[in-house]
Amino acid sequence: MSNWKSYSDRYLKFLFYFLVGVLAIYFILPFKFKIFKKKNGEYYYFEAKNFVLLIASLFFYFWGEPKYTLLMLTSITVSYAAGLLIERFRGTRYARLFLWIGVGAGLLMLGFFKYADFMIANLNGIFGISIPLLKIALPIGISFYTFQSISYVIDVYRGDTKAQRNYIDLATYVALFPQLIAGPIVRYTDIAAELKQRSHTAELFSSGAFRFTVGLAKKILIANPLGELCDIFRESNEKSVLFFWVYAIAFCLHIYFDFSGYSDMAIGLGRIFGFKFIENFNYPFISTSVTEFWRRWHMSLGSWFRDYVYIPMGGNRVSTLRWLFNLFVVWMLTGLWHGADWNFVLWGLYFAFFLIVEKLWIGKMLQKLPRILSRVYLLFIMIISFVIFNANGLGGIAGDVGGLFGAGGIPLVTTETLYYLRSYAVLLIAAVVGSTPVVKTAVQKISPKITNVVFTPVMLVLLVLCTAYLVDGSFNPFLYFRF
Repeated sequence: MSNWKSYSDRYLKFLFYFLVGVLAIYFILPFKFKIFKKKNGEYYYFEAKNFVLLIASLFFYFWGEPKYTLLMLTSITVSYAAGLLIERFRGTRYARLFLWIGVGAGLLMLGFFKYADFMIANLNGIFGISIPLLKIALPIGISFYTFQSISYVIDVYRGDTKAQRNYIDLATYVALFPQLIAGPIVRYTDIAAELKQRSHTAELFSSGAFRFTVGLAKKILIANPLGELCDIFRESNEKSVLFFWVYAIAFCLHIYFDFSGYSDMAIGLGRIFGFKFIENFNYPFISTSVTEFWRRWHMSLGSWFRDYVYIPMGGNRVSTLRWLFNLFVVWMLTGLWHGADWNFVLWGLYFAFFLIVEKLWIGKMLQKLPRILSRVYLLFIMIISFVIFNANGLGGIAGDVGGLFGAGGIPLVTTETLYYLRSYAVLLIAAVVGSTPVVKTAVQKISPKITNVVFTPVMLVLLVLCTAYLVDGSFNPFLYFRF
């Protein structure tokens, strides 16, 4: 409970001290102001708002990971230098050299801090040796800001964008605190213009604040209680087939509301500060195929791997065998991106298998099936996938997946299962409904006049409820911190 209380305290300090303070300073200052006149008669401008965002972002990261703040600054500096050198030597072999330096440095840092112990443990197991583990703490958000830095360097090399000569602007892009911890993965090309000039209006502020509050409510009021239910299942000594399915569904909804909630908060805060971040989720649970699911789930990650790994490898414009290899590599990397364990690799390859099956054999059949049947097909595959995802390594997969089908002679249902099912029934139903476009569609059908009237009261009620929950010190870990 003490750890949960610590998380809650941080949320409260973020909401009512850090965020309020940053917003006050940000909107008091002009976007930029003149510093001095150059020899050519032009003025050098100091971009005050970007500077405030950078300092706030560095403080935000230091608050959570003080010892790794320098690591993030190193990543930014390497990307900044690589971009300038690529542009300076464009058209020569040196440009490719600096590309590899910029990309390689990011991958080396990510590989060392995230996968060093994973590789050592596997070497020990394969060769029967005893290399001591490094036991390095994973820097928060390293998977996200590393991918942003890498995409910037690659885009400069491809000529998709000019190298950023203002260090503060580039650092602001990489370190921007609304999406620093858990995305979405924002491309430099998407916000390059907004780093130089962006709009701040009452409409953008209010819509951003509402989007942030909705995301906060998804995280605090839905994801956290579902996480509690998942923990109850893990600690239970009276598991049943029904309890395994309740857990599996609860975890799927938990990870969705946890991650999409954070994405909503990031998009909302971005809108307040004048940035338009890309959407990251589009109701993935209503998909009718695995292919469609991955067009709706964590869209920024999927598009990143498509544009920077899959297509450069040849995509699907190659032989069938090479295409299968490309998919294998991309989805193995997608799994590894989520965590340094073999269950994550298997999770990625599991999806690769169904993507291949749909592409080669059953894709057209799924389109012809009644939508209810194709959705049942997708939900079944998806539920199994996240049981694999959340298993305790490879050793835990068989027990968790097997439990769904009664392996080990466990009962179909127990008194404990029924108790927790009744206790969390309303939450589970609300989560299921909230994971579909039902609420959004209903709101859109309401008169805009009514919507505008209830807009602020709904936001205030949600904020009060979230605050009350946080003050209570309830369960509040953030799942994607580990990625």
